[in-house]
Amino acid sequence: MSGKYDDIIHLSRPVSERHPPMPIAQRAAQFAPFAALTGYEAVLNEAARFTSRQIELDEDAKAELNRSLLELAARTDPPGEPVRVQLTWFEPDGLKLGGTYRTETVTLRRIDRTYRLLELADRSLIEIDRVLDIRELTE
Repeated sequence: MSGKYDDIIHLSRPVSERHPPMPIAQRAAQFAPFAALTGYEAVLNEAARFTSRQIELDEDAKAELNRSLLELAARTDPPGEPVRVQLTWFEPDGLKLGGTYRTETVTLRRIDRTYRLLELADRSLIEIDRVLDIRELTE
């Protein structure tokens, strides 16, 4: 049986008279993988990153939170002594739907009831509607 390339299969490969042979390392490099889709891995990692939905408090939890906030507001309005609290709040994600819950020990500077904000000692603001729990720390 005669094959399609029988007439050339045993010939030596052509050698250029103008170009020297390419080193094996360079020949291999031209077939190495390349980043055809730059940024694709970052997109995949972002899509895989987990976020939580904000918890909706029931009526009892809302009443308890409001009681705690009123007690703290009485101590910080007008701005008096800052109060150390353990605060749990929802922090929305800037890139996708959802966010994360953070629990930190912070210093509460004041409570702005008009705009429903907590102002911390570092001047950062947290919306009261994002607060899950707040507890005063006693030393």
